[in-house]
Amino acid sequence: MTDFVLPGFDLAAFVRATLAEDLGEGLSGGGRDVTSESVIPAEARFSGVMDSRDAITVAGLPLAEAFFRHLDPDCAIDSLVHDGDKVPAGTDLMRIEGRARALLTAERSALNIVQHLSGIATLTQAYVTAMRGPGGNPACTLLDTRKTIPGLRFLEKYATRQGGAQNHRMGLWDAAMIKDNHVAVAGSVGEAVRRAREAGVEKIICEVDSLDQIEPALAAGAHHLLLDNMDPATLAQAVELVAGRVPTEASGGVNLDTIAAKAASGVDYISVGRLTQSAPAVDIGLDFKPL
Repeated sequence: MTDFVLPGFDLAAFVRATLAEDLGEGLSGGGRDVTSESVIPAEARFSGVMDSRDAITVAGLPLAEAFFRHLDPDCAIDSLVHDGDKVPAGTDLMRIEGRARALLTAERSALNIVQHLSGIATLTQAYVTAMRGPGGNPACTLLDTRKTIPGLRFLEKYATRQGGAQNHRMGLWDAAMIKDNHVAVAGSVGEAVRRAREAGVEKIICEVDSLDQIEPALAAGAHHLLLDNMDPATLAQAVELVAGRVPTEASGGVNLDTIAAKAASGVDYISVGRLTQSAPAVDIGLDFKPL
């Protein structure tokens, strides 16, 4: 196993569960790679190169290594780039040498995770570039969201960091985020924030979708305002009203065409759900040859 560590994420368990799913463990006839076992001699050895067919921001190489090492602890792996690196199409990412059956069995799981996480990192980097480029705001920070695939949140949020974003809440436990449904039950923005303050919540993020909700939220003690679905002109008015008392965040209606103008409004943060929700996988291949 590699030295890759993410707080709250069990790499060994993830690798075991992913391979068990692919091998059909516990199912009738499962628990084996029938193709590799029937076609590849047990003593055969392979060497291979993982390469990117797209220009990408890399993420997930330590996980790929973990898959290969789980099935062949003695395999030789040389990572040629690092997570977070921006590389052009045609770049070799990793060289591998080891037992052919083991490498072929781990191949798809390893590629899937690198393609997925690099896709997230690459899209994130595109958003950061657009946000801080012409017509944007170099001081603005991109945030991800909780719109992640179940079971992959720690990895997907790791990937956004490799692309240049910061993590928003990791879950429901590390900050309160008061949204319209909470407000509907509490009766008002101010009352919802007041209840969170009385409960002793240390960080209270409050969503506001109109300018007249800003002062009640601040007066009740919100620590951070999420300005929801506001156009750039309205965002600029909101920033002026807040006047630096708490951080401001734009959310909703953000894409590569709109993010610069929203950033130019003066908000501190912009959150984008599609970083994890809609990022396409990048094209990464792995070609082996017998030794």
